[in-house]
Amino acid sequence: MPNPRRAAVHRVPMRHPGDTSAVEALFDAGTLDPGAVVAILGKTEGNGCVNDFTRAYAVQALSQMLARRLGSSAAAVQAQIALVMSGGTEGGLSPHFLVLAVEAGEVPAPGGALAIGTAFTGDFAPEEIGRMAQVTATAVAVRAAMAEAGITDPADVHYVQVKCPLLTSERMAEARARGAAVATEDTYASMGLSRGASALGVAQALGEFGDVQDTDIGADWSKFSGRASASAGVELTRNEIIVLGNSKAWAGDLRIAHAVMQDAIDLPAVHRALRLAGLPTEDGQVCAHAADRLIAVLAKAEPSSGGQIRGRRHIMLDDSDINATRHARALVGGVIAGAVGRTDLFVSGGAEHQGPDGGGPVAVIARPARS
Repeated sequence: MPNPRRAAVHRVPMRHPGDTSAVEALFDAGTLDPGAVVAILGKTEGNGCVNDFTRAYAVQALSQMLARRLGSSAAAVQAQIALVMSGGTEGGLSPHFLVLAVEAGEVPAPGGALAIGTAFTGDFAPEEIGRMAQVTATAVAVRAAMAEAGITDPADVHYVQVKCPLLTSERMAEARARGAAVATEDTYASMGLSRGASALGVAQALGEFGDVQDTDIGADWSKFSGRASASAGVELTRNEIIVLGNSKAWAGDLRIAHAVMQDAIDLPAVHRALRLAGLPTEDGQVCAHAADRLIAVLAKAEPSSGGQIRGRRHIMLDDSDINATRHARALVGGVIAGAVGRTDLFVSGGAEHQGPDGGGPVAVIARPARS
């Protein structure tokens, strides 16, 4: 029988997108072995749109730093470690990294512990982005990540983070030169289609509903995953998948739980996720004595397409100055920050097929109280 593994998650600040000093401090202190790192998630302070190069900047800085530490190359690091950067820290959201590692464990935790699995699709041709080819490839990769994590029951999966590509003018021109038609000629719209196709792939892998077809992507909002989080960026051409769940085969003292926000102000859903993770919220916020047991919060944010939240008009979709997903990140980030008492939260905008229209999944990684 294989030795149990143990998942470790470290949340560290960044002073700017290229600042890896807090990650390196973990290595220098002996807290974390660079060779154990399997993924790094980051919230960077860009605009989160097509021309947000803070994501690529952070990936480059992390790749070069890890290459030095591992005696490897930046290309080799990116081929093996999922580096998922989500742009946009609007409102009070604080830029930070979440470093995920898999270490040797001892005895499996009673009741199970946090399990991590990663996988990558192949590179997508421009005409495959936002279409069934991306859905199918993502589903295959999610199943592979589950297998790597030793998770056999989809019910044990609580969050699937996907980093996916988008269409640029250059990529669209390359497709046209070959006589291929892309899903959209709008670079910003391609972000939503890519996120949506990726989320539907997660849903397919987890068996959340039946068949999907091209015409569903970006159109049928009744089809969604309650556990998918997809973030699009210009810095890659494949999907990078991180599966987070619980497994009785894993050691350690971390667990993950999730709930689904039905809209942007669904505070009870946030509280439900916190309670499921073992964190009390008697006064509406995680209690001070339990705050150090909160390791990470991951969530999706999306303006409701009908232009209303519980019957009241919002202008997120009508603002020509500030992108709608930026408004949504600030709103949802504020709601969750009020519940947890901190602002370094992985709130990602653009929740196409990720939770119901205007809502989205929220997951909590925590250290349960000792009995």
